[in-house]
Amino acid sequence: MANAIKELRPVGVLFATLCLAALMTLNVQAAELPDFSPLVEQYSNAVVNVSSVTKAPRNAALPFQGQGPYGELPEEAQEFFRHFFGAPPQGGPMQKRASTGSGFIISSDGYVLTNNHVIDGADEITVRLRDRREIEAKVVGTDPGTDLALLKIDGKDLPVVKLGNSDRLKVGEWVLAIGSPFGFDYSVSAGIISALNRSLPNEQNQNYVPFIQTDVAINPGNSGGPLFNMDGEVIGINSMIYTRSGGFMGLSFAIPISVAMDVVGQIKEKGHVLRGWLGVSIQEVNRDLAESFGLERPAGALVAAVVPDSPAAKGGLQAGDIILKVDGTAIEFSADLPHLIGRKRPGSTAALEVVRNGKPLDLKVKVGELPSEPEKLAQQGGGGAQPQNRLGILVSDLTAEQLRELELPHGIVIEEVVDGVGAAIGLRPGMVITAIANKPVKSAAEFNLIVKSLPANRLIAMRVLRDGVPLFVTFKLPK
Repeated sequence: MANAIKELRPVGVLFATLCLAALMTLNVQAAELPDFSPLVEQYSNAVVNVSSVTKAPRNAALPFQGQGPYGELPEEAQEFFRHFFGAPPQGGPMQKRASTGSGFIISSDGYVLTNNHVIDGADEITVRLRDRREIEAKVVGTDPGTDLALLKIDGKDLPVVKLGNSDRLKVGEWVLAIGSPFGFDYSVSAGIISALNRSLPNEQNQNYVPFIQTDVAINPGNSGGPLFNMDGEVIGINSMIYTRSGGFMGLSFAIPISVAMDVVGQIKEKGHVLRGWLGVSIQEVNRDLAESFGLERPAGALVAAVVPDSPAAKGGLQAGDIILKVDGTAIEFSADLPHLIGRKRPGSTAALEVVRNGKPLDLKVKVGELPSEPEKLAQQGGGGAQPQNRLGILVSDLTAEQLRELELPHGIVIEEVVDGVGAAIGLRPGMVITAIANKPVKSAAEFNLIVKSLPANRLIAMRVLRDGVPLFVTFKLPK
């Protein structure tokens, strides 16, 4: 029995040691949890409530009743990009739309940063400070492209936030939001950065903001408020949420402060915001496209079309080029390109690293200014169909007039999709084909000859115009 006890003692000691280690680990983890109270005490005074009132005729449409910037998008998309409007009061000869949001003071003389959608179209804007002072605000300037607005209130020696560097953020960092959700002023919520450089197109389907995604609880009224890091620095502006219910569901998005302060600087200097522009239509490089273009892995932005006489055209970019870097910064996803180019000043030079026909190429492109209404390609059909080919489609030549209207140097039109590969990859009558296997398509007869000579069971890329939008599709021909 004694021997048995002696044999068990090491086991008991080991068990006790493991328990002690587990308790110590838990204590360490608990000790590492952040305390946000010093940050809140020091910087919450610079956070403000922003309320606006828009007067409108009684029968005017209300926000998000089938109207507004996302009214033409599917309901699922409208929910995704739902902004934080308050409920409009009813009654009176004039109907008032009320919007409530948050903001923060960036200078002691009264400049306030918030979201554009909080004050868009407002007749009256009021900023309420922590000490309950209510001050009328004037709009210095707005930028709908980034959903930012710069306001000005009268004051001096006002409390201000400390600005950080959003370019140094890391996924997993603790962050904290202060705002007025549902009108509850100076509410605090915390979480972590879930992802960086999220691309969320706006109502013009343009994308110039690399959003910060967090799991911080954000609700209607938080919009325009600051997102702090653990050093008490503002690194983002809370802007939108993903929701099916109208409230927080674990996904919130903030505009990086680096983007916001660039906008502020331009508004103060010029009264408006200028953005760089190349003049290209791009698409994502998936695995099949990467293989067909000779890339080791999917990366970069595939140029689907180049606007005639644009900076890209003048700089030598061509449809089928894959842009891998801008000024040495790698492009992992196609949405990275608008972020990088949009932040460049018109007239500056962009150094592009490109792959063309499987070979590296360096280009220097003088960046232009983003037009208010970017050029759109139209699409029309043609006549004189050629016999069905290995893709199972009938194609015909485009007339000189049609090419001129489409602003294309060459191309053919799909007259009929019979069966087979073409139908499987989504080809439809009316689509225009401009290139296949890195070869320009100048006639229907030439296209059929190229298709006839293509190898079997190898990925082939083909450039088409679908509803006026250029893109590449890939396919394999059977033996």
